[in-house]
This record gives sequence, structure tokens and C-alpha cells, in this order.
Amino acid sequence: MSGPAPGEIYTGGDTALARRVAQVAGELLLALQGSELFEGKALGRAGDRTANAFIMEALATGRPDDAVLSEEEAADTARLTKSRVWIVDPLDGTREFGERRTDWAVHIALAIDGIATVGAVALPGFPLVLATDPPPPVLVAAGPLKMLVSRTRPAPQAVAVASKLGAELVPMGSAGAKAMAVVRGEAHIYLHAGGQYEWDSCAPVAVARAAGLWVSRIDGSVPRYNQENPYMPDLLICRPELAERVLRLCAAEG
Repeated sequence: MSGPAPGEIYTGGDTALARRVAQVAGELLLALQGSELFEGKALGRAGDRTANAFIMEALATGRPDDAVLSEEEAADTARLTKSRVWIVDPLDGTREFGERRTDWAVHIALAIDGIATVGAVALPGFPLVLATDPPPPVLVAAGPLKMLVSRTRPAPQAVAVASKLGAELVPMGSAGAKAMAVVRGEAHIYLHAGGQYEWDSCAPVAVARAAGLWVSRIDGSVPRYNQENPYMPDLLICRPELAERVLRLCAAEG
């Protein structure tokens, strides 16, 4: 009996594939983190390489006709001619992973014609995988306004906007962990203005948008993916009713 043809190995649909790849990559990373073979930066490097190798193989097997843009791979300009491009961060929050914290993530996303359409964000330390289908329910954060910012490099613009909003700053590691914290009701706003790349935001953007949150660049525009230069320095994910005020303050602080 012959085996499955290329592209037929995983037929559960794009979101199911994204979810499964993110989940298994997270399980591999947890095993590596618990192995005690590496510490600190060496653990982070091992995590990046291990997760990337698995994800690249899984996508090459499951979707051989699609392009892939990964943080851990040299960008192939041939992807610019493709409609379907998987944009992945095998280990978002390498520092936190190396420190054996829980605020790190695995990002698996599919951009179609430049739009973050399918996504899965694994938070293995919880453990939890949030994906675009079915979209996760959004919980409303209790108490005063809370804004998520980088744990190690909070952007001055975000700090200034939080001050004008009277929002409490909540430092956290991975961009995916921060974005999903808004979905999970741990904060109201995730504002980033300190420099990111497409792989940092594509999966979180897809999941947050599917959940009904406001998602945009800080000028209010829709994030566009699979660009020649993958640098995407800013992002806003928040409760929809807060978006206009936050964007206005971003413009004033810009």
C-alpha cells in the first residue's frame, strides 16, 4: 500500500495544523527545558534550534506548496510571490525560556495575501493553545486599566500613553504571551512601539482579531505581512472600546 501523497499527510485544515504544530513544538520545548542539559542562554539557543527544526519539517510535510518565514531561517525572497506564507516564531521569549519562566510562546500563523488569517499561539507553561478556530472567548479584565509592556525594554511611548490613561503597567515577556493575556482577561491593552518583526505579531494578531479584539498598528492601519522587509515595529491589541482613545494618545506621543 502506498503512503499519502505530499500535502495529504495532514488534512485537518490550516487552523488544525497550526494548532497541532504549535502544541507539539511547545511540548518539545518543555521537555528540553526540563532536561537540565542546558542553562541560561545555552538553553534559549537550544530551544530556538529545536523548535525551528521541528516546525520547518512539519510545515514542509503538511503544506509543501506554501512558503515559510521563520525568525530562525534566512528569509527567502521567493516567498514574496506566494499568496500563502506561514510566518512563525519557534520560540517567542527566548530569554524567558532560558530563565525557566512561563511567559514564552510558540507562534504559528498563515498569512494569505498579506493578512494574518490563521494562527495559533501556544503557551506551554500553562499549558494552553489559543487559535483562530474556534476563536477563544475574550474575558474582561477586572479592576483599573492595565497595559502590558515589555518586561525588559518597555517602550517610552507605551509608558507615556499608560500614564495619560492612568493605566497600571504589567511587564511580561513574549509578545504572544502579552497578546493572549488581553484575550484571557489579565489586562485591557497591549501596546508595543519598541521594534518587532512579522513573526513576533502575526499569530497573536490572527488569534486576537478572531476573538473580536481591536488589532492595528499604532497609526490605526491593518498590519500587513509577507513584506520584503519583515520589520514591523509597533502593534496595538486592546478592548475595542479603548482603541480610539489609545490611538489618539499614540499620535500625540509620536
